[in-house]
Amino acid sequence: MLWCDQLAQKLPGPQIINDSKTPSGRVHVGALRGVIIHDVMFRVLKERGVPVRYLYGVDDYDPVDEIPYGQKEHFEKYLGAPLCNTPAPAGSDATDMAGHFIREFFGVFKELGVHPEIYRMRDIYRAGKFNEAIDAILRDAPKVRRIYKEVSGSERPDNWFPFQVICEKCGRIGTTEVTSYDGKEVTYTCQPELVTWARGCGHAGKVSPFDGRGKLPWKLEWPAKWKAFGVTIEGCGKDHSTKGGSRDVSDHCFREIFGGKPPLNIPYEFFLVGGAKMSSSRGVGASARDMATFLPPEVLRFLMTKPQPKHPVNFSPDEQYIIKLFNEFDRYHHRTYHDPKVLEPDKRLYLLSEIAPEGDFADANFQLAATLVQMPHLNLVAELEKRKGRPLTPLERKHLDRRVQSAKYWLENYAAEEEKTKLQETLPARAAELSPEQRAYLRKLAEALPSTPWQDEALQAKLFEVAKAMPMDVPLAFKAVYRVLLDRDAGPKAGNLLAFLKPVFVVKRFNEVK
Repeated sequence: MLWCDQLAQKLPGPQIINDSKTPSGRVHVGALRGVIIHDVMFRVLKERGVPVRYLYGVDDYDPVDEIPYGQKEHFEKYLGAPLCNTPAPAGSDATDMAGHFIREFFGVFKELGVHPEIYRMRDIYRAGKFNEAIDAILRDAPKVRRIYKEVSGSERPDNWFPFQVICEKCGRIGTTEVTSYDGKEVTYTCQPELVTWARGCGHAGKVSPFDGRGKLPWKLEWPAKWKAFGVTIEGCGKDHSTKGGSRDVSDHCFREIFGGKPPLNIPYEFFLVGGAKMSSSRGVGASARDMATFLPPEVLRFLMTKPQPKHPVNFSPDEQYIIKLFNEFDRYHHRTYHDPKVLEPDKRLYLLSEIAPEGDFADANFQLAATLVQMPHLNLVAELEKRKGRPLTPLERKHLDRRVQSAKYWLENYAAEEEKTKLQETLPARAAELSPEQRAYLRKLAEALPSTPWQDEALQAKLFEVAKAMPMDVPLAFKAVYRVLLDRDAGPKAGNLLAFLKPVFVVKRFNEVK
Protein backbone atom coordinates (compact mmCIF):
# COMPACT_ATOMS: atom_id res chain seq x y z
CA MET A 1 0.00 0.00 0.00
CA LEU A 2 1.07 3.57 -0.63
CA TRP A 3 2.03 5.45 2.56
CA CYS A 4 -1.17 7.54 2.53
CA ASP A 5 -3.40 4.45 2.28
CA GLN A 6 -1.54 2.84 5.17
CA LEU A 7 -2.31 5.89 7.31
CA ALA A 8 -5.90 6.29 6.11
CA GLN A 9 -6.93 2.76 7.00
CA LYS A 10 -6.21 3.56 10.65
CA LEU A 11 -8.44 6.66 10.67
CA PRO A 12 -12.13 5.83 11.03
CA GLY A 13 -14.63 8.58 11.71
CA PRO A 14 -14.69 12.26 10.67
CA GLN A 15 -11.32 13.96 10.19
CA ILE A 16 -10.17 17.58 10.10
CA ILE A 17 -6.79 18.21 8.45
CA ASN A 18 -4.92 21.43 9.16
CA ASP A 19 -1.85 23.13 7.78
CA SER A 20 -0.63 26.73 7.70
CA LYS A 21 2.08 29.06 6.47
CA THR A 22 3.69 32.30 7.67
CA PRO A 23 3.94 34.39 4.45
CA SER A 24 6.97 36.51 5.34
CA GLY A 25 8.34 36.44 1.78
CA ARG A 26 7.95 34.56 -1.48
CA VAL A 27 7.07 31.06 -0.35
CA HIS A 28 9.75 28.54 -1.34
CA VAL A 29 8.85 25.27 -2.97
CA GLY A 30 9.67 23.31 0.18
CA ALA A 31 6.45 24.60 1.74
CA LEU A 32 4.53 22.65 -0.91
CA ARG A 33 5.67 19.37 0.65
CA GLY A 34 3.25 19.74 3.54
CA VAL A 35 0.52 21.14 1.28
CA ILE A 36 0.63 18.10 -1.03
CA ILE A 37 1.01 15.54 1.78
CA HIS A 38 -2.09 16.92 3.49
CA ASP A 39 -4.00 17.14 0.21
CA VAL A 40 -3.18 13.51 -0.61
CA MET A 41 -4.53 12.48 2.79
CA PHE A 42 -7.64 14.57 2.14
CA ARG A 43 -8.20 12.85 -1.23
CA VAL A 44 -7.62 9.36 0.12
CA LEU A 45 -9.96 9.81 3.08
CA LYS A 46 -12.61 11.30 0.84
CA GLU A 47 -12.31 8.32 -1.52
CA ARG A 48 -12.86 6.00 1.44
CA GLY A 49 -16.08 7.78 2.31
CA VAL A 50 -14.67 9.37 5.48
CA PRO A 51 -16.15 12.83 6.26
CA VAL A 52 -13.11 15.10 6.01
CA ARG A 53 -12.20 18.79 5.80
CA TYR A 54 -8.87 20.35 4.83
CA LEU A 55 -8.15 23.69 6.55
CA TYR A 56 -5.25 25.95 5.61
CA GLY A 57 -4.27 28.94 7.73
CA VAL A 58 -2.45 32.14 6.88
CA ASP A 59 -0.35 32.91 9.96
CA ASP A 60 -0.51 36.63 9.30
CA TYR A 61 -0.47 37.67 12.97
CA ASP A 62 3.13 36.47 13.21
CA PRO A 63 5.76 39.24 13.40
CA VAL A 64 7.97 40.32 10.53
CA ASP A 65 11.18 38.63 11.71
CA GLU A 66 13.12 38.54 8.46
CA ILE A 67 13.35 40.74 5.40
CA PRO A 68 12.36 39.27 2.02
CA TYR A 69 15.36 38.94 -0.26
CA GLY A 70 16.30 42.27 -1.85
CA GLN A 71 13.56 44.32 -0.12
CA LYS A 72 15.37 45.72 2.91
CA GLU A 73 14.55 49.35 2.14
CA HIS A 74 10.79 48.77 2.35
CA PHE A 75 10.51 46.19 5.13
CA GLU A 76 13.30 46.98 7.59
CA LYS A 77 11.26 49.59 9.50
CA TYR A 78 8.43 47.09 10.04
CA LEU A 79 10.51 44.38 11.73
CA GLY A 80 8.59 43.14 14.76
CA ALA A 81 5.16 44.27 13.51
CA PRO A 82 2.42 41.76 12.61
CA LEU A 83 2.56 40.71 8.96
CA CYS A 84 -1.05 41.75 8.44
CA ASN A 85 -0.28 45.26 9.72
CA THR A 86 2.74 45.67 7.41
CA PRO A 87 2.19 47.40 4.05
CA ALA A 88 2.74 45.42 0.88
CA PRO A 89 5.73 46.33 -1.32
CA ALA A 90 5.40 49.23 -3.75
CA GLY A 91 3.36 48.38 -6.82
CA SER A 92 1.32 45.65 -5.12
CA ASP A 93 -2.44 45.98 -4.84
CA ALA A 94 -2.52 43.71 -1.77
CA THR A 95 -3.66 45.30 1.49
CA ASP A 96 -0.65 44.02 3.45
CA MET A 97 2.59 42.05 3.36
CA ALA A 98 0.95 38.71 4.18
CA GLY A 99 -1.72 39.14 1.52
CA HIS A 100 0.91 40.05 -1.06
CA PHE A 101 3.02 36.93 -0.58
CA ILE A 102 0.30 34.38 0.16
CA ARG A 103 -1.67 35.31 -2.97
CA GLU A 104 1.08 33.98 -5.21
CA PHE A 105 1.26 30.79 -3.12
CA PHE A 106 -2.49 30.22 -3.31
CA GLY A 107 -2.30 30.62 -7.09
CA VAL A 108 -0.03 27.57 -7.10
CA PHE A 109 -2.56 25.67 -4.96
CA LYS A 110 -5.20 26.00 -7.65
CA GLU A 111 -2.87 24.77 -10.38
CA LEU A 112 -1.99 21.72 -8.25
CA GLY A 113 -5.64 20.87 -7.63
CA VAL A 114 -5.44 21.79 -3.93
CA HIS A 115 -8.60 23.46 -2.61
CA PRO A 116 -8.55 23.75 1.21
CA GLU A 117 -10.76 25.96 3.35
CA ILE A 118 -8.69 29.11 3.91
CA TYR A 119 -8.63 31.04 7.19
CA ARG A 120 -6.53 33.98 8.33
CA MET A 121 -5.22 34.21 11.88
CA ARG A 122 -5.96 37.93 12.13
CA ASP A 123 -9.64 37.09 11.62
CA ILE A 124 -9.50 34.24 14.15
CA TYR A 125 -7.93 36.42 16.86
CA ARG A 126 -9.99 39.54 16.17
CA ALA A 127 -13.26 37.59 16.14
CA GLY A 128 -12.49 36.23 19.63
CA LYS A 129 -12.37 32.61 18.47
CA PHE A 130 -9.22 32.02 20.53
CA ASN A 131 -10.35 33.94 23.63
CA GLU A 132 -11.24 30.79 25.56
CA ALA A 133 -7.95 29.10 24.66
CA ILE A 134 -5.94 32.23 25.49
CA ASP A 135 -7.55 32.48 28.92
CA ALA A 136 -6.95 28.79 29.66
CA ILE A 137 -3.30 28.98 28.57
CA LEU A 138 -2.56 32.16 30.53
CA ARG A 139 -4.21 30.75 33.67
CA ASP A 140 -2.08 27.63 33.25
CA ALA A 141 1.17 29.53 32.60
CA PRO A 142 2.97 27.69 35.46
CA LYS A 143 2.02 24.40 33.79
CA VAL A 144 3.30 25.68 30.43
CA ARG A 145 6.60 26.70 32.02
CA ARG A 146 6.93 23.24 33.57
CA ILE A 147 6.22 21.51 30.25
CA TYR A 148 8.79 23.67 28.47
CA LYS A 149 11.40 22.63 31.03
CA GLU A 150 10.49 18.92 31.23
CA VAL A 151 9.96 18.34 27.51
CA SER A 152 12.46 20.63 25.81
CA GLY A 153 14.82 21.63 28.63
CA SER A 154 13.89 25.27 28.12
CA GLU A 155 13.63 27.19 31.42
CA ARG A 156 11.36 30.23 31.65
CA PRO A 157 11.27 32.66 34.60
CA ASP A 158 8.31 32.60 36.98
CA ASN A 159 6.98 35.84 35.52
CA TRP A 160 7.00 34.59 31.90
CA PHE A 161 3.56 34.25 30.33
CA PRO A 162 3.01 32.66 26.89
CA PHE A 163 1.51 35.62 25.07
CA GLN A 164 2.66 38.48 22.84
CA VAL A 165 0.77 41.79 22.96
CA ILE A 166 0.66 44.26 20.09
CA CYS A 167 2.43 47.23 21.64
CA GLU A 168 -0.02 50.11 22.03
CA LYS A 169 2.72 52.63 21.24
CA CYS A 170 4.88 51.21 18.42
CA GLY A 171 2.60 48.48 17.04
CA ARG A 172 5.21 45.71 17.30
CA ILE A 173 4.25 42.23 18.46
CA GLY A 174 7.59 40.47 18.27
CA THR A 175 9.22 42.61 20.95
CA THR A 176 6.64 42.48 23.76
CA GLU A 177 6.99 40.41 26.92
CA VAL A 178 4.04 39.59 29.20
CA THR A 179 4.85 39.24 32.91
CA SER A 180 1.44 38.79 34.60
CA TYR A 181 -2.23 38.02 34.00
CA ASP A 182 -5.06 38.93 36.39
CA GLY A 183 -7.84 37.12 34.52
CA LYS A 184 -8.80 40.23 32.55
CA GLU A 185 -5.60 42.00 31.52
CA VAL A 186 -1.95 41.21 30.97
CA THR A 187 0.96 43.39 32.04
CA TYR A 188 3.61 43.78 29.34
CA THR A 189 6.75 45.64 28.28
CA CYS A 190 7.95 46.30 24.75
CA GLN A 191 11.56 45.26 25.31
CA PRO A 192 14.34 46.94 23.30
CA GLU A 193 16.64 43.88 23.59
CA LEU A 194 14.16 40.98 23.59
CA VAL A 195 15.11 39.75 20.11
CA THR A 196 18.04 40.38 17.80
CA TRP A 197 15.99 41.14 14.68
CA ALA A 198 13.82 43.98 16.02
CA ARG A 199 14.02 46.67 18.70
CA GLY A 200 11.17 47.40 21.08
CA CYS A 201 10.21 50.93 22.07
CA GLY A 202 10.35 50.39 25.86
CA HIS A 203 6.65 51.11 26.46
CA ALA A 204 5.00 49.30 29.40
CA GLY A 205 1.31 48.88 30.07
CA LYS A 206 -1.72 46.68 30.74
CA VAL A 207 -4.18 45.46 28.12
CA SER A 208 -6.78 42.76 27.55
CA PRO A 209 -5.27 39.79 25.70
CA PHE A 210 -8.55 39.08 23.90
CA ASP A 211 -10.14 39.98 20.56
CA GLY A 212 -6.93 40.41 18.59
CA ARG A 213 -4.86 42.54 20.96
CA GLY A 214 -2.07 39.99 20.79
CA LYS A 215 -1.25 36.40 19.95
CA LEU A 216 0.01 33.15 21.42
CA PRO A 217 3.54 31.88 20.71
CA TRP A 218 3.27 29.33 17.95
CA LYS A 219 4.00 26.37 20.25
CA LEU A 220 0.80 27.32 22.09
CA GLU A 221 -1.00 28.49 18.96
CA TRP A 222 -0.95 24.91 17.70
CA PRO A 223 -2.96 23.60 20.69
CA ALA A 224 -5.33 26.58 20.41
CA LYS A 225 -6.02 25.69 16.76
CA TRP A 226 -6.51 22.02 17.57
CA LYS A 227 -8.97 22.94 20.30
CA ALA A 228 -10.90 25.59 18.35
CA PHE A 229 -11.05 23.74 15.02
CA GLY A 230 -11.18 20.11 16.20
CA VAL A 231 -8.05 19.19 14.20
CA THR A 232 -7.30 15.45 13.95
CA ILE A 233 -4.44 15.43 11.39
CA GLU A 234 -1.58 17.91 11.11
CA GLY A 235 1.87 16.99 9.92
CA CYS A 236 4.96 19.15 10.26
CA GLY A 237 8.59 19.27 9.20
CA LYS A 238 11.09 16.91 10.77
CA ASP A 239 12.86 19.83 12.47
CA HIS A 240 9.76 20.37 14.62
CA SER A 241 9.07 16.66 15.16
CA THR A 242 12.19 15.61 17.06
CA LYS A 243 11.96 14.47 20.67
CA GLY A 244 11.75 17.57 22.83
CA GLY A 245 11.02 19.69 19.77
CA SER A 246 8.23 22.16 19.10
CA ARG A 247 5.62 19.55 18.26
CA ASP A 248 6.44 17.55 21.38
CA VAL A 249 5.92 20.66 23.53
CA SER A 250 2.62 21.46 21.79
CA ASP A 251 1.34 17.89 22.20
CA HIS A 252 2.04 17.94 25.95
CA CYS A 253 0.38 21.34 26.36
CA PHE A 254 -2.70 20.15 24.47
CA ARG A 255 -3.05 17.08 26.69
CA GLU A 256 -2.48 18.86 29.99
CA ILE A 257 -4.31 22.14 29.37
CA PHE A 258 -7.20 21.00 27.19
CA GLY A 259 -7.31 17.29 28.04
CA GLY A 260 -7.32 16.38 24.36
CA LYS A 261 -5.57 13.86 22.15
CA PRO A 262 -3.10 15.63 19.80
CA PRO A 263 -3.72 15.30 16.05
CA LEU A 264 -1.95 12.62 14.04
CA ASN A 265 1.46 13.97 13.12
CA ILE A 266 2.91 13.10 9.71
CA PRO A 267 6.54 14.21 10.08
CA TYR A 268 8.03 15.06 6.71
CA GLU A 269 11.52 15.75 5.49
CA PHE A 270 12.74 18.84 3.70
CA PHE A 271 12.65 19.67 0.01
CA LEU A 272 16.29 20.19 -0.89
CA VAL A 273 17.93 21.61 -3.99
CA GLY A 274 21.27 19.99 -4.63
CA GLY A 275 21.32 18.87 -0.99
CA ALA A 276 20.88 22.39 0.45
CA LYS A 277 17.82 23.50 2.41
CA MET A 278 16.37 26.58 0.77
CA SER A 279 15.79 29.97 2.37
CA SER A 280 13.48 32.60 0.90
CA SER A 281 15.14 35.30 3.01
CA ARG A 282 18.51 34.63 1.34
CA GLY A 283 17.11 34.12 -2.14
CA VAL A 284 18.45 30.55 -2.18
CA GLY A 285 16.62 27.87 -4.14
CA ALA A 286 13.33 28.22 -5.98
CA SER A 287 10.02 29.70 -4.97
CA ALA A 288 6.88 27.61 -5.16
CA ARG A 289 5.74 29.84 -8.01
CA ASP A 290 8.97 29.30 -9.95
CA MET A 291 8.81 25.53 -9.55
CA ALA A 292 5.14 25.40 -10.54
CA THR A 293 5.95 27.44 -13.64
CA PHE A 294 8.73 25.00 -14.48
CA LEU A 295 7.20 21.58 -13.80
CA PRO A 296 3.77 20.48 -15.03
CA PRO A 297 1.43 20.28 -12.01
CA GLU A 298 1.02 16.50 -12.16
CA VAL A 299 4.82 16.03 -12.28
CA LEU A 300 5.27 18.37 -9.30
CA ARG A 301 2.63 16.45 -7.32
CA PHE A 302 4.37 13.19 -8.29
CA LEU A 303 7.73 14.58 -7.09
CA MET A 304 6.24 15.51 -3.70
CA THR A 305 4.15 12.36 -3.21
CA LYS A 306 6.40 9.53 -4.35
CA PRO A 307 8.88 9.49 -1.43
CA GLN A 308 7.65 8.46 1.99
CA PRO A 309 7.11 11.71 3.98
CA LYS A 310 10.06 10.80 6.22
CA HIS A 311 12.37 10.79 3.18
CA PRO A 312 13.69 14.07 1.71
CA VAL A 313 13.02 15.28 -1.82
CA ASN A 314 16.48 16.11 -3.13
CA PHE A 315 15.73 18.04 -6.29
CA SER A 316 18.34 19.06 -8.82
CA PRO A 317 17.73 21.17 -11.93
CA ASP A 318 20.49 19.51 -13.95
CA GLU A 319 19.67 17.70 -17.18
CA GLN A 320 20.19 14.17 -15.87
CA TYR A 321 17.84 14.65 -12.90
CA ILE A 322 15.10 16.42 -14.86
CA ILE A 323 15.04 13.83 -17.64
CA LYS A 324 14.97 11.02 -15.07
CA LEU A 325 12.05 12.70 -13.25
CA PHE A 326 9.93 13.04 -16.41
CA ASN A 327 10.81 9.55 -17.62
CA GLU A 328 9.89 8.06 -14.26
CA PHE A 329 6.55 9.86 -14.27
CA ASP A 330 5.89 8.62 -17.81
CA ARG A 331 6.63 5.02 -16.76
CA TYR A 332 4.07 5.25 -13.96
CA HIS A 333 1.59 6.73 -16.43
CA HIS A 334 2.18 3.91 -18.93
CA ARG A 335 1.99 1.14 -16.32
CA THR A 336 -1.24 2.54 -14.89
CA TYR A 337 -3.08 2.14 -18.18
CA HIS A 338 -1.18 -0.54 -20.09
CA ASP A 339 0.32 -3.01 -17.62
CA PRO A 340 -2.18 -5.53 -16.22
CA LYS A 341 0.41 -6.46 -13.60
CA VAL A 342 0.93 -2.90 -12.38
CA LEU A 343 1.45 -2.75 -8.62
CA GLU A 344 -1.41 -1.07 -6.80
CA PRO A 345 0.86 1.48 -4.99
CA ASP A 346 2.32 2.54 -8.35
CA LYS A 347 -1.12 3.02 -9.85
CA ARG A 348 -2.30 4.90 -6.76
CA LEU A 349 0.72 7.20 -6.92
CA TYR A 350 0.01 8.15 -10.52
CA LEU A 351 -3.71 8.73 -9.94
CA LEU A 352 -3.02 10.85 -6.84
CA SER A 353 -0.58 12.91 -8.90
CA GLU A 354 -3.28 13.84 -11.40
CA ILE A 355 -4.90 17.23 -10.96
CA ALA A 356 -8.21 15.68 -12.01
CA PRO A 357 -9.01 12.28 -13.59
CA GLU A 358 -8.11 12.42 -17.29
CA GLY A 359 -7.74 8.83 -18.41
CA ASP A 360 -5.02 7.66 -20.78
CA PHE A 361 -3.28 9.81 -23.39
CA ALA A 362 0.01 9.84 -25.29
CA ASP A 363 2.54 12.18 -23.69
CA ALA A 364 5.60 13.57 -25.46
CA ASN A 365 8.99 12.50 -24.14
CA PHE A 366 10.48 15.46 -22.27
CA GLN A 367 14.03 15.01 -23.53
CA LEU A 368 12.79 14.87 -27.11
CA ALA A 369 10.62 17.96 -26.57
CA ALA A 370 13.59 19.81 -25.05
CA THR A 371 15.72 18.89 -28.06
CA LEU A 372 13.14 19.81 -30.67
CA VAL A 373 12.29 23.22 -29.21
CA GLN A 374 15.93 24.06 -29.89
CA MET A 375 15.38 23.35 -33.58
CA PRO A 376 13.35 26.38 -34.70
CA HIS A 377 13.00 25.10 -38.26
CA LEU A 378 10.70 22.31 -36.99
CA ASN A 379 6.98 22.61 -36.35
CA LEU A 380 6.79 20.34 -33.32
CA VAL A 381 3.04 19.76 -33.40
CA ALA A 382 3.02 19.04 -37.12
CA GLU A 383 5.96 16.66 -36.83
CA LEU A 384 4.37 14.72 -33.97
CA GLU A 385 1.05 14.50 -35.79
CA LYS A 386 2.83 13.24 -38.91
CA ARG A 387 4.43 10.45 -36.90
CA LYS A 388 1.16 9.53 -35.18
CA GLY A 389 -0.72 9.61 -38.47
CA ARG A 390 -3.51 11.66 -36.88
CA PRO A 391 -4.14 15.02 -35.21
CA LEU A 392 -3.31 15.30 -31.52
CA THR A 393 -6.32 15.16 -29.24
CA PRO A 394 -7.08 18.29 -27.18
CA LEU A 395 -5.79 16.45 -24.09
CA GLU A 396 -2.55 15.44 -25.85
CA ARG A 397 -2.08 18.97 -27.14
CA LYS A 398 -2.61 20.42 -23.65
CA HIS A 399 0.07 18.19 -22.15
CA LEU A 400 2.43 18.74 -25.09
CA ASP A 401 2.14 22.51 -24.69
CA ARG A 402 2.88 22.14 -20.97
CA ARG A 403 5.99 20.06 -21.63
CA VAL A 404 7.21 22.51 -24.23
CA GLN A 405 6.76 25.27 -21.64
CA SER A 406 8.76 23.20 -19.12
CA ALA A 407 11.51 22.57 -21.65
CA LYS A 408 11.81 26.25 -22.54
CA TYR A 409 11.78 27.27 -18.88
CA TRP A 410 14.52 24.76 -18.08
CA LEU A 411 16.65 25.95 -20.99
CA GLU A 412 16.27 29.61 -20.02
CA ASN A 413 16.69 29.26 -16.25
CA TYR A 414 18.57 26.11 -15.31
CA ALA A 415 20.39 24.43 -18.19
CA ALA A 416 24.15 24.82 -18.36
CA GLU A 417 25.55 25.68 -21.79
CA GLU A 418 26.91 22.16 -22.21
CA GLU A 419 23.44 20.76 -21.48
CA LYS A 420 21.79 22.65 -24.30
CA THR A 421 21.25 20.83 -27.54
CA LYS A 422 21.78 22.35 -30.95
CA LEU A 423 21.66 20.56 -34.26
CA GLN A 424 25.12 21.16 -35.76
CA GLU A 425 25.01 22.80 -39.19
CA THR A 426 28.43 21.41 -40.04
CA LEU A 427 30.43 18.43 -38.84
CA PRO A 428 31.63 19.32 -35.28
CA ALA A 429 35.37 19.67 -34.75
CA ARG A 430 35.18 17.10 -31.96
CA ALA A 431 34.16 14.48 -34.50
CA ALA A 432 37.92 14.13 -34.97
CA GLU A 433 37.97 12.40 -31.55
CA LEU A 434 35.84 9.48 -32.79
CA SER A 435 37.56 6.12 -32.82
CA PRO A 436 38.11 4.17 -36.08
CA GLU A 437 35.37 1.78 -34.95
CA GLN A 438 32.87 4.64 -34.42
CA ARG A 439 33.77 6.09 -37.84
CA ALA A 440 33.15 2.74 -39.49
CA TYR A 441 29.81 2.47 -37.73
CA LEU A 442 28.62 5.84 -39.08
CA ARG A 443 29.72 4.97 -42.62
CA LYS A 444 27.84 1.67 -42.44
CA LEU A 445 24.76 3.54 -41.19
CA ALA A 446 25.04 5.89 -44.16
CA GLU A 447 24.82 2.82 -46.42
CA ALA A 448 21.92 1.20 -44.54
CA LEU A 449 19.63 4.17 -43.81
CA PRO A 450 18.44 5.02 -47.35
CA SER A 451 16.57 1.69 -47.49
CA THR A 452 15.21 2.01 -43.93
CA PRO A 453 11.65 3.29 -43.32
CA TRP A 454 12.06 6.81 -41.92
CA GLN A 455 10.09 6.07 -38.76
CA ASP A 456 11.11 6.18 -35.10
CA GLU A 457 11.11 2.47 -34.25
CA ALA A 458 12.47 1.31 -37.62
CA LEU A 459 15.39 3.74 -37.34
CA GLN A 460 16.06 2.76 -33.72
CA ALA A 461 16.11 -0.90 -34.72
CA LYS A 462 18.50 -0.23 -37.60
CA LEU A 463 20.91 1.65 -35.31
CA PHE A 464 21.05 -1.42 -33.03
CA GLU A 465 21.25 -3.86 -35.94
CA VAL A 466 24.27 -2.20 -37.54
CA ALA A 467 26.11 -1.94 -34.20
CA LYS A 468 25.55 -5.62 -33.38
CA ALA A 469 26.50 -6.77 -36.87
CA MET A 470 29.93 -5.12 -36.74
CA PRO A 471 29.98 -6.04 -33.75
CA MET A 472 30.70 -3.05 -31.50
CA ASP A 473 29.70 -1.71 -28.11
CA VAL A 474 26.20 -0.22 -28.53
CA PRO A 475 26.69 2.79 -26.20
CA LEU A 476 29.82 3.77 -28.15
CA ALA A 477 27.88 3.48 -31.39
CA PHE A 478 25.14 5.81 -30.17
CA LYS A 479 27.69 8.28 -28.81
CA ALA A 480 29.04 8.59 -32.34
CA VAL A 481 25.56 9.50 -33.64
CA TYR A 482 25.07 12.18 -30.99
CA ARG A 483 28.58 13.53 -31.50
CA VAL A 484 28.24 14.25 -35.22
CA LEU A 485 24.65 15.55 -35.03
CA LEU A 486 24.55 17.40 -31.70
CA ASP A 487 28.23 17.62 -30.63
CA ARG A 488 27.27 15.79 -27.44
CA ASP A 489 27.71 12.30 -25.98
CA ALA A 490 24.00 11.81 -25.27
CA GLY A 491 20.59 13.01 -26.35
CA PRO A 492 17.00 11.90 -26.85
CA LYS A 493 16.21 8.45 -28.18
CA ALA A 494 18.35 8.33 -31.32
CA GLY A 495 15.70 6.80 -33.57
CA ASN A 496 13.26 9.53 -32.60
CA LEU A 497 15.85 12.22 -33.25
CA LEU A 498 16.70 10.91 -36.73
CA ALA A 499 13.01 10.68 -37.62
CA PHE A 500 12.69 14.44 -37.18
CA LEU A 501 15.63 15.12 -39.52
CA LYS A 502 15.71 14.86 -43.30
CA PRO A 503 17.21 11.58 -44.56
CA VAL A 504 19.47 13.40 -47.02
CA PHE A 505 20.93 15.54 -44.23
CA VAL A 506 21.58 12.55 -41.93
CA VAL A 507 23.21 10.36 -44.60
CA LYS A 508 25.36 13.25 -45.82
CA ARG A 509 26.52 14.01 -42.25
CA PHE A 510 27.47 10.38 -41.54
CA ASN A 511 29.38 10.20 -44.85
CA GLU A 512 31.34 13.33 -43.91
CA VAL A 513 33.16 11.31 -41.25
CA LYS A 514 36.48 10.27 -42.79
